[in-house]
Amino acid sequence: MNAGYGMRTITRYHRPTTLDEALDLMARDGVNSVVVAGGTVVNSSPQPPDTEVIDLQAICSRAIERDNGRLAIGAMTRLQGLVESPAVPSLLRELAYREGPNTLRNAATIGGTVATGDPDSELLAGLLVYEAQVRIEHPGGPSTLPVVDLLADPRVLAGGIIGSISVATGGATASARTGRTPADVSIVAAIGRAASDGVLLALTGVAATPILATRETIASLDPSGDFRGSAEYRIDLAGTLADRVFGQLGGVQ
Repeated sequence: MNAGYGMRTITRYHRPTTLDEALDLMARDGVNSVVVAGGTVVNSSPQPPDTEVIDLQAICSRAIERDNGRLAIGAMTRLQGLVESPAVPSLLRELAYREGPNTLRNAATIGGTVATGDPDSELLAGLLVYEAQVRIEHPGGPSTLPVVDLLADPRVLAGGIIGSISVATGGATASARTGRTPADVSIVAAIGRAASDGVLLALTGVAATPILATRETIASLDPSGDFRGSAEYRIDLAGTLADRVFGQLGGVQ
């Protein structure tokens, strides 16, 4: 194992008990720090030498509750908590289940899922079609922005902590996916939801993060190919899966 990778680079562990304490720890000059929610990323990704861990478990909420017609989900809510909550829209419950095995779902959090921006995350694609908004706690006060904007520019999270994610409720939904096996991570997935002004369509596997798209924009995508499929294959697959989603939703545009 390379000495510059993995848990051997962790030099200190912090478990702040207040938001201000966590933000102060993150703001220190000359200190490599990584924020940990469920810990599934820090345990599997390379970290800079002499990294300090800031564990958010004691300060971020796990509540799931109605808020002004939307559903507010605390950032520390485990993915298994989404699967089991009757308050969560059924499609999001299904997509949370697909994120990985039970051991991962009981550790990984929705806040960490949003912050990581995994291009293959069907749950993240589902959040996009449910018009998810993220509340970010900053030293100067909180801000709220659409998750799609955070994915487009992750720098907006710099120095801040995701406190909660809120989603719209209602609307017919559909999904279609292709993987090497039914249990495998999808090569491309299409998630759709009928909103007030038409169908919102999100795709995985065709960009650096899940994205919102339309039938017209699919052909202009420029995905990276890999051993599971070339760029051309992914674009063709995205178009086919999008057609299936629109078909399930009755052809609503």
